[in-house]
Amino acid sequence: MVKGISRRVVMVKSPDPEIFDEAIFIVREGALRRPGVTGEKLVSEAMSVAQTYARRAGRAKAPFALPSWAWAVLGGAGVGIVWFLTAIL
Repeated sequence: MVKGISRRVVMVKSPDPEIFDEAIFIVREGALRRPGVTGEKLVSEAMSVAQTYARRAGRAKAPFALPSWAWAVLGGAGVGIVWFLTAIL
């Protein structure tokens, strides 16, 4: 959805290009008018968040690390069991 509103954004190149190309942060209205907030501070905060995300995303594992074909087999078996129980009841 495209809105006709002009927004300020901070774009940060990825510290790890295997995870994402760049991050886009949308700056709140009036954020630069707050005391102590500068453009440099916004950029450094955005870079810090992007680096933290890149470190966490590299370590993230699914709780049940099964290949996709195994999930498909389990889903099919579950549907079959439900169908069977519905048919005999």
